[in-house]
Amino acid sequence: MTEAAAPVGELSALGTPLRKFRFAAAGEGNKQEGGARKFIQTAQQAEEYGYDTFVVPDHLGDQVGPIAALGALTQATEKIRLGTSVLANGFRHPVVLAKDLATIDVLSKGRLEVGIGAGWKQDEFLAAGLPYERPGARLAKLEETLTILDVLLRGQECTFEGKYYQVNGVKGTPRPRQGPRPPLCTGGGGPKMLRLAAEHADIISVVPITNSNGKGMLSSITMEKTIEKVQLIKEAAGDRFDQIELNWAITAIVITDDREKTAEMALSALDRGLHPDLEVDVKLSVEEILDSPYVAIGTFEEIAEQMRRVRQLTGMSYVGIFPTQMDAFAPVIPLLRDE
Repeated sequence: MTEAAAPVGELSALGTPLRKFRFAAAGEGNKQEGGARKFIQTAQQAEEYGYDTFVVPDHLGDQVGPIAALGALTQATEKIRLGTSVLANGFRHPVVLAKDLATIDVLSKGRLEVGIGAGWKQDEFLAAGLPYERPGARLAKLEETLTILDVLLRGQECTFEGKYYQVNGVKGTPRPRQGPRPPLCTGGGGPKMLRLAAEHADIISVVPITNSNGKGMLSSITMEKTIEKVQLIKEAAGDRFDQIELNWAITAIVITDDREKTAEMALSALDRGLHPDLEVDVKLSVEEILDSPYVAIGTFEEIAEQMRRVRQLTGMSYVGIFPTQMDAFAPVIPLLRDE
């Protein structure tokens, strides 16, 4: 657990300790004008704004490679934590990955957070000639990876005999700076993925459920559905739930003096199909949109109050911000700092 993630002494509506707010900004790499150099500047700007973490995605398209990028960021930044959101399991063997991650943690003087998932973009796997297994197999493979990383990132010797990976007496070197190891983060929206995360992760990302085409389901962004996911995590984690930090990413930020009117316009845009990344499988009310953890509409003060409400109702405290919205959200951070 990082110091910033420590409980603040109050309890959420679920009866679990609230944690201090943390904020993560994401980078896009070459999708930004200026390429890799602009990527470095974005991370430095996130640090200046006061974001706690800067995370790098993992795709085979037009972007920087996350491992090399993190290595550069260890020297280009000073305080901000560095992470991946998220590494696609299946792109790298866990033993090789553990070596690179441990090196990054040493170079950054203990600032690494390891985000890793099952891998979901089938077209990337197929284009690279990598096997893209059925969902159950990808989850099982991820579980083996998490087990191996847990050992190697402690600097311990790993012997593991699994269905997908076999490790024979490999010792984790170099030993990471963080103890007992850098935090592991994974998550999802479905029950199987959330239960796996509840068993292995230090940080769990609670995300909307997606359809077979990778589109987010509108029905899954409500506060009610989010609370259900957190309750599932709590049941699956058992006694270790109090040690887990919960994360979510805000998908839309609109700074406005009229929350209700803006929410009405957003619903109208959904009805007209102007949000291609969302599947409109239900009709939501203005109140449901404004109450969603994944949508932030209002003045900076109103958005800050919404973040407090989300944390109080769900226990989620680690806020993720997409690259295009890093500047817009930045003024909210001082309003919640140290809360």
